Amino acid sequence: MHLSGRRATRGLLHARDGAADSETPVYVAAEIERHFMQSRDLIRRAIWSAIYLLFILAPLFALLAGTLPPARNFGTEFSVALGYSGLAIMGLQFGLTARFRHVTEPWGEDVIYHFHRRVSLLAVGLVIVHPLILVAIRSESVAMPESLSEVPWGAWFAVLSIGSLIVLVITALWRKQLKIRYEIWHLSHIVLALTAIGAGMLHMIGWGFYLTDPFKRALWICVAIFWICLLLYVRLFKPLFMLRRPYRISEVRTERGDTTTLVMLPDGHAGWRFKPGQFGWLTVWGGPFRVTGHPFSFSSSAEAPDGRVEMTIRNLGDFTSTVNKIPVGKRVYLDGPYGAFTIGNPTDMHVLIAGGIGITPMMSMIRTLADRGDKRPLVLIYGAKTWDSLTFREELDTLKTRLDLRIAYVLANPPDGWEGDTGRIDAELFRRHLPPEYADHEYFICGPDTMMDAIESALGEMKVPLSRYHSERYSFV
Repeated sequence: MHLSGRRATRGLLHARDGAADSETPVYVAAEIERHFMQSRDLIRRAIWSAIYLLFILAPLFALLAGTLPPARNFGTEFSVALGYSGLAIMGLQFGLTARFRHVTEPWGEDVIYHFHRRVSLLAVGLVIVHPLILVAIRSESVAMPESLSEVPWGAWFAVLSIGSLIVLVITALWRKQLKIRYEIWHLSHIVLALTAIGAGMLHMIGWGFYLTDPFKRALWICVAIFWICLLLYVRLFKPLFMLRRPYRISEVRTERGDTTTLVMLPDGHAGWRFKPGQFGWLTVWGGPFRVTGHPFSFSSSAEAPDGRVEMTIRNLGDFTSTVNKIPVGKRVYLDGPYGAFTIGNPTDMHVLIAGGIGITPMMSMIRTLADRGDKRPLVLIYGAKTWDSLTFREELDTLKTRLDLRIAYVLANPPDGWEGDTGRIDAELFRRHLPPEYADHEYFICGPDTMMDAIESALGEMKVPLSRYHSERYSFV
């Protein structure tokens, strides 16, 4: 580690003598460890992906086993297959949002939630296409009867399921445009999802074409029980565990940029350890059984001796506008830690790139490295709108005395006389502030999506491998 650190320092001082440091035993050992960690995560991802596909496809293939009903035309069978697949995917969404650490750790919680959103749209599409195909082929099963009283009860549940899904998608995609408060949206999202899945199951039972076989009926009953167990785990067992391990607010600290830091100490227990860059779900107003929690990154050092946890939260409306009013001494609940956006891979230097409130996980990393006495070079590139909105500015300058830390502030609206960087963070800015061995460094990126997209494109332009940079997209809605 020390040899690779000196290697990066020479690059920063532009005094590299051409020595083949990349062939030293320490560097080789670090590379072997990094590749081992990547291989381990790849295997874990493959295993969990296979399990996910198994839970989706097994109920569908099981329909073809045992006693088969009379054959129907291809369009009808294809439509039914899409409907069953969509329902299976919808049920597994409870598992994706259950926050199982062993499942989320290889990817990171943010990736799981973004996948949850994308695959939910796929499931909704499959369920909606199911009746549309039947209409297109003029199937007798969707023919309108002479009176509503003659409509099969299974069909009414199909309408309820599809209607709930449509409302769920509209409110999820356009929550901000519809001006729906996060807390109200979260509760309605859960209710709509339960309604859609429950009505879908009742529709399937009511139609009963494939479920006359006892084996198939038992299989889908087991699947439904599994979904219910996932829901009970999220809404009952996890809150019970949190109830026994509360935290108390010990300080509410005002920061630059309309931002507030909550300092929380474990109440009656030792707390838990987290890795720098991880986050947790915070519940303030109410107990842990309350439906709505709010995800925030930890900004404190992972080496805090008293188990303290700090979250630094910017006022963006809704719940965040009330954070500075939380009284000292209030009991709160934390669910965590989560996330794979952490420093762990051995490397010659770390490059932290933050935009706006994306500085919070970076601050946890910097404070932790300072407490550990890590001497590897560290570069922070911090973009903000104005000089006064740079959260932690004074502390960052102080931390430079404890770390081999260089900071480049990038302002969108600089003050008069500003001589630093302005505009966007791009490849040219990286070339000005980083040593030329760009592919040897480890990059961590957190900020608005547009900024992160541009940075990832810039790193690709500089031939930095995907395995060398990590992104934290902190929007979970």
